[in-house]
Amino acid sequence: MPTHEAVPLIVVTNDDGIASPGLRAAVRAALSLGELLVVAPDRQWSGAGRSMPQGPEGRISRYPLEVDGQPVMAYQVDASPASVVLHALLELIPRRPALLISGINYGENLGTDVTISGTVGAALQGAALGIPALAASLQTPKETHTNPSDSVDFTAAIHFTRLFARRLLTASLPFDVDLLKLDVPSDATPETPWRLTRVSRHVYFVPVPPQRTSLAEPARIDYAPLAHPERTEPDSDIYALAVDRVVSVAPLSLDLTSRTDPGEMEALLRGLTVL
Repeated sequence: MPTHEAVPLIVVTNDDGIASPGLRAAVRAALSLGELLVVAPDRQWSGAGRSMPQGPEGRISRYPLEVDGQPVMAYQVDASPASVVLHALLELIPRRPALLISGINYGENLGTDVTISGTVGAALQGAALGIPALAASLQTPKETHTNPSDSVDFTAAIHFTRLFARRLLTASLPFDVDLLKLDVPSDATPETPWRLTRVSRHVYFVPVPPQRTSLAEPARIDYAPLAHPERTEPDSDIYALAVDRVVSVAPLSLDLTSRTDPGEMEALLRGLTVL
């Protein structure tokens, strides 16, 4: 993939689908920062994580997209968010991208739920191929999570997406930071402070059992926000957004290795006594 440093190429994708207003908001955030290529799923894929299921057939077609009066090169793909990124990077890009933006997602992606998020999954896939990535999400009402609404105000989310996209274009991430996860409170403004956070070890969207009289009945597991976010770690993404109502910026790593002491872990697995 040849590079062209003068005008950075920015790939924009999401998990809510090509028609999502949140995707247009991400495009609006990046429009002045470089040349854009939008490649997104052809339908809703929330909760897909970094999955690459065999069902979708990977068909690609052009999609008419215009933002702020400017036509934007866009494609829709019959594929999961992570697979869409692969199609984009393997088949559609004219040169190596300087940045991949995933979002802006309807609904915050916090705590241990990040591995479920298709928004984060798409960003992880870009990062796995060496592309700096930003996963941007906005806290929105639950009913919009899989049914994007034009009534949602993306003003603050656009501001912070542009802010951190610009910084990723002008600075190299340090070792072991492969992408940034951005979460914006629903009541944020461009003046809202942002905070560097860590991913909480708590579940943020707590699973709720289906209400049914027979296991043979069709049912989906529901979810509800964590009842007591104030009990999470004060330096976490959950606490920042849900308690202090500030913008959370969490650096993520592709390295999922536990941070435990290797000697202690090996001794445990070998059945040795640790003094």
